Amino acid sequence: MGFKTTINWQSSPSEEGEFNRDHEVKFGTGQTIQASSAPEYKGNAEKVNPEESLLAALSSCHMLTFLAIAHLKRLPVLSYVDHATADLGKNEAGKVAVVKMTLEPTVTFAEGIEVDQETLDKIHEKAHANCFIANSVACEVEIKTN
Repeated sequence: MGFKTTINWQSSPSEEGEFNRDHEVKFGTGQTIQASSAPEYKGNAEKVNPEESLLAALSSCHMLTFLAIAHLKRLPVLSYVDHATADLGKNEAGKVAVVKMTLEPTVTFAEGIEVDQETLDKIHEKAHANCFIANSVACEVEIKTN
């Protein structure tokens, strides 16, 4: 199984000694987003940056894995909202990297479904252990449940 994206960047006018960081990301599904580097790296704050994309991939993968586990356990979920964050810093090699990503999901189960904190934590632990993206990143991943 493989996946693909196409990145398209074209030169455009910019300040002397600089270059425009705006580009387009086309996914294998045909969807396209406008992207740039983060504003801290002279990018466009109105466009998606690679750090946000990485964080979104982790959050989405964790959610989908969580939902699959909850489904198998016959625990219907009504909503799942995650306010995730990513921290840049220096890794062990002294290189700038995403050094920590924190997921803060709030899960609402169907009416009449009671899930205690221990069970919720175990589902999140299992989701983290089986998330493809979590298994692909080198940084710390923290999951805060509420």
